[in-house]
Amino acid sequence: MFVDPADFSFTDTLSKRWRDIEREFDALPPDVLFPWHDRRLYDDEGWKAFGLYAFGRRIAANCERCPETARLVEDIPGMQTAGFSRLGSQAHIRPHTGLARGVLRCHLGLHVAEGCELRVGSETRPWREGECLVFDDTTEHEAWNRSDAGRVVLLLDFKRDPESFHPKYALLDWVDRTRFRVFQRLSGRPG
Repeated sequence: MFVDPADFSFTDTLSKRWRDIEREFDALPPDVLFPWHDRRLYDDEGWKAFGLYAFGRRIAANCERCPETARLVEDIPGMQTAGFSRLGSQAHIRPHTGLARGVLRCHLGLHVAEGCELRVGSETRPWREGECLVFDDTTEHEAWNRSDAGRVVLLLDFKRDPESFHPKYALLDWVDRTRFRVFQRLSGRPG
């Protein structure tokens, strides 16, 4: 399900600073983006990412390349994961559900052409440059880029309610992180 971005004050800050974030992404060389870890969800090189944070752990070298973006995401209450997600032209991310039950996902549109859409549950919405979409990643979702240009978003995961984070989510997050580490090892990706 989609969630109203206005419920989270950081989305307004991201929207106001989206051009700064976009500039840092545009300055990255293309070879620093890696294929998204779950290759069964897409074909070829259709989905690539550049991480800044993974499960609350800072990726120092990448944050140094994007210092303004790193500072902005570090100010987000309960931020767990942050990075850039690029969906190639004419690419499709197949229906799937996320692993982290204790978080919500936010996408800030950076490069978005007509025909770039996200379906969450039974609702489909387009990305828009400078605007945030917030959704429950554990609801089945899929994405399309039906344009001839790459679609880029700043992707963030943040705790559902960082002020009163329920203990059951701590256990679920530990399980999710463990599953992710095992997946990384099995796929040969560094942790």
